Amino acid sequence: MHLNKSIVTGVFLGAIIGLSSTISFNAFAKSDSQHLPLAQLKKFSEVYTRIKKDYVDEVDDKKLITDAISGMLTGLDPHSAYLDKEAFTELREGTSGEYGGLGIEVGLEDGYIKVISPIDDTPAQKAGLKSGDLIVRLNKQSVKDMSISDAVKIMRGKPGEPIDLLVVREGESKRLKFTLIRAIITSSSVKQRLIEAGYGYVRISSFQSKTTSGVKEALEKLKKENKASLKGLVLDLRDNPGGVLNGAVGVSDIFITKGNIVYTEGRVADALMRYDATSGDLLEGAPLVVLVNQGSASASEIVAGALQDHKRALIVGKKTFGKGSVQTILPLDETTAVKITTARYFTPSGRSIQAKGIEPDVLIATLEFKKSGEKADSIEPLSEADLSGHLSNPNGDKPQKKSDITSKKDKKATKTSLAEEDYPLYEALNLLKGMNLVQVMKKSG
Repeated sequence: MHLNKSIVTGVFLGAIIGLSSTISFNAFAKSDSQHLPLAQLKKFSEVYTRIKKDYVDEVDDKKLITDAISGMLTGLDPHSAYLDKEAFTELREGTSGEYGGLGIEVGLEDGYIKVISPIDDTPAQKAGLKSGDLIVRLNKQSVKDMSISDAVKIMRGKPGEPIDLLVVREGESKRLKFTLIRAIITSSSVKQRLIEAGYGYVRISSFQSKTTSGVKEALEKLKKENKASLKGLVLDLRDNPGGVLNGAVGVSDIFITKGNIVYTEGRVADALMRYDATSGDLLEGAPLVVLVNQGSASASEIVAGALQDHKRALIVGKKTFGKGSVQTILPLDETTAVKITTARYFTPSGRSIQAKGIEPDVLIATLEFKKSGEKADSIEPLSEADLSGHLSNPNGDKPQKKSDITSKKDKKATKTSLAEEDYPLYEALNLLKGMNLVQVMKKSG
């Protein structure tokens, strides 16, 4: 993996509440090439003076300046923000991965706080918050036109303290109320299991500094449990809001043997970065399916885009969120900083994902399986043996052993349970088996 030297550090690919990220803090060198717009600053000075003189209540100078800076940044895009002392301290504490939070990735939409995705095993995920939910009230406070940083301050707090969320959800006629209990967020970003013999499943809930090593360990565990190399793997990035850039690059590099993984472009030379793959494929060329949905954002889209462009994996599910920008933390002094968008990232083929997302190779709609009623289940389907005058079986007409019938029913139940539990994963497994069969036929042919 190669990286151009850059002082652009502290790269964020998702503003995750309650999730740790590795971050460096550096400032850009000052430039004298930009002249101050004196006419516009004079107008700002006039407004400032009018507020100080005529506003109904006396306003603190510090508050006016802070609000002016905050407005200037939030007006740029949903991901840029001013970090005051409290927010900057919370950000630094967040890198430890242990503080009180809810565990959700959020953005702005129509003046409200939008849930991009809940993080696995966090209060938000356990309470039932879903991607696309719009938070309209926090406790008794409306969030209309509230900045993300202000919303974060309200949602964070001491572990054990409750918070009420009023949510608007598509398809629901009434607003939904959730009461969440803040918790210490120490989510593990990687989980794995064998779906069935030969076929593995790895879930990445977010991209952290240790995610790459976590995926490598997961693959080794799967091979050990399978007692052989895997025939195929499902990499689940659904509702993964992103995280650190190095995590996304490292995971992509596990499966890609050469070529570019991602590159970034910005207005200044220091925003130009390029990440290339190193040799080696820990999956040994076995088929790979990547599951994505509308909650897959940022770093998840880097991985999906790289694997898709290199034709190393089949991308399955729904179109991703479309966050293709890079944020950098620039300290102003020891206690404050700005988080500002400094670049856009591009997939190896030169695609910008910004506001477009990754289109899956195979689109899978959300389906819900419902069990049949008792009456329907009680009626046995007709078979040849039920037909009048049917031919006899040359081996005799002895009924099957009860154990044989039970065994077949168990196998059928096992076969359909995955479809009922997680239909996209069920389809991903079927695709993997087909891809594996084609690969075997090519080798034997």
